[in-house]
Amino acid sequence: MDSSSATAATVAPVVTSAPPLEDCLRLLRGERDEQKLAGLLVAANVCRAGDADAVANVYRAVGPRFLRRLLNTGLGKVEGGKEEEREAYMRLAVTVLAGLARVPEVAADEGVVSTVPLVAEVVAKSTDPAITEECFELLSLIAIASEDGAYEFCEPGVIDMIFLQILSLTDGSKCVELAINLLQLLVHKLKVDTMSSEKLQGMTRMVTCLARIFAVLHTAVKFDALHMLTFLLSQKESPLHDFLRSIPASIWESHIRVGITAILQNRVVSSEKLHALLLAECMMSILGEDWLSEDFEVQDNQNVLSVDKFVLLVLESARVEVAVLLNELAYLKYESSKISQTDEAISQKQRNLAILFSLIERIIKMISNASSGEGAPIHTIRESTIMQAITGLNETINLVLDFLQDAKDHGQWKGDDLLAAARIVGSYLAEAPYACKEKTGNLLEFIFSIEGQDESSSFYSICFMLPMLSQITMEVDGCRTLASFGGHKAVIDCLVKMTEQGGMTIDNGSMFLACDTIINFMSNMKSVHIPVDYCFIRLLKALVTWADASSVTMTASCLCVMLLDMTSEKFLLSCSHFDANILGSLSEIIIRSLQQDIPDDDSEQFKQKQIIVSGYKRWADRFPRVKDVVEQHVSV
Repeated sequence: MDSSSATAATVAPVVTSAPPLEDCLRLLRGERDEQKLAGLLVAANVCRAGDADAVANVYRAVGPRFLRRLLNTGLGKVEGGKEEEREAYMRLAVTVLAGLARVPEVAADEGVVSTVPLVAEVVAKSTDPAITEECFELLSLIAIASEDGAYEFCEPGVIDMIFLQILSLTDGSKCVELAINLLQLLVHKLKVDTMSSEKLQGMTRMVTCLARIFAVLHTAVKFDALHMLTFLLSQKESPLHDFLRSIPASIWESHIRVGITAILQNRVVSSEKLHALLLAECMMSILGEDWLSEDFEVQDNQNVLSVDKFVLLVLESARVEVAVLLNELAYLKYESSKISQTDEAISQKQRNLAILFSLIERIIKMISNASSGEGAPIHTIRESTIMQAITGLNETINLVLDFLQDAKDHGQWKGDDLLAAARIVGSYLAEAPYACKEKTGNLLEFIFSIEGQDESSSFYSICFMLPMLSQITMEVDGCRTLASFGGHKAVIDCLVKMTEQGGMTIDNGSMFLACDTIINFMSNMKSVHIPVDYCFIRLLKALVTWADASSVTMTASCLCVMLLDMTSEKFLLSCSHFDANILGSLSEIIIRSLQQDIPDDDSEQFKQKQIIVSGYKRWADRFPRVKDVVEQHVSV
């Protein structure tokens, strides 16, 4: 653009009535810049009139190339022209583009989409609120019109320019409202699962910029940033998480911590505190439980809590919210009159409770790591903090057990909230198996009956208790507690389901915990006085399916030997669906375990092998078929 073009733009006569569209289009198609600029001045009125066909014709006449050149001139990227003239070019280009983009077909055009980085640059550099407002409106129209338009914001530098302006905007201004609306639109429209690596880098910048806004601003925008962050980070197994983990600097993580601290320390509504706690859970999910106890350097002169105080702040806030929700849920489910919306109110509170339980479970794991010295947290939590946290966790687990007792008293055993309660109790008792001993013992049978809302068995509630059961059954009292309601049968049934092809999907860790529980239980059977039940025979058959991997051979053989010690070959072969082929397969398991080399430092497998050898010697004469096969291959 030259100075004569600028003069044409600034001294053009005021148009009192819009000329025919054809005159406008003729000017826009002219060869000289002066004609195009005059046509654009008229086109602004055409665009405001809202005639979609006329707007489309205007866009085709002027073309994206000229509009981009106009923007570049306004940004000072083209030589020539005075400062005030560049401002006129910028204002004209933005106004015309905003008018054109009101027609979705035009806003979705590749030529308009390609202007996003330039318009973002105008946002970053302009000091005129009117231009900034129009830019945000234009960017929103482009983002709405097409996927390509939305994804253009992930191009390098685009997000940074927009966020830079947001930090300087006056709270409550129209610009702030438009900027936040644009960001919310992008956050909810962009799908990270289908993004390229380059686009994911842009999304990563969006998260880090939102984190800074969340930490630095103390206005309503802080809550908007909180909601957008929780939406982006709570998406499970998102490829965005891998990119966030790869960021070398930890500033964004500390910004999140500063923002969460501000929310939890101040008097804000419960829903916002829940969002902050959800964000803390997301951070621990993405970066590991020790994120809560890491010590970060923070920029922007923010006041930061010590690690110990931050851990306790998050835990105590979660505990308060859990106590409130448990009380409200119990009232809604068992005491309130039946009114419309009660079901939805219950569902929302159940979802909130699940979030808080997940967070507390992660804190339990973090405290356990800190106590045992596992992991490598940047900052070591003081012992007094650990003890204070454990005291608080004890109180909360007692409240959860009271909630389960209430459900038991009202004959309710089905519900996702009850299953979540069983899970958090199991998580805590895995670390402290004898905590809340009396309440847990009285409720264990009920916990074994709990089913999720859409489940037809209590499989998962039993699985949640296995870490605790594998520890308490090492003592006779624990075995008696389990046997008092036939809980050992439920654990055996659970293990059988794990081994069945097409059965419940579960990790090997839970299978080994179930095995440990049953092995402990059978080791103490003489003290507990439990008769042989068909469930033990079902387990024998299931072991044949499970023990086809060397990693489980020793455990499966140990179970096999202990189960066979309870019966005889003659009795087993008299049982339906049990034949000599099964005995042959069990023999092969025992042979493999006796032939397996044990590392010198593996005391657990050495102990299991001792059980196998001594058990086999006790019952070998009762199982002639097994004895013949075993002694052909190994010397016992």
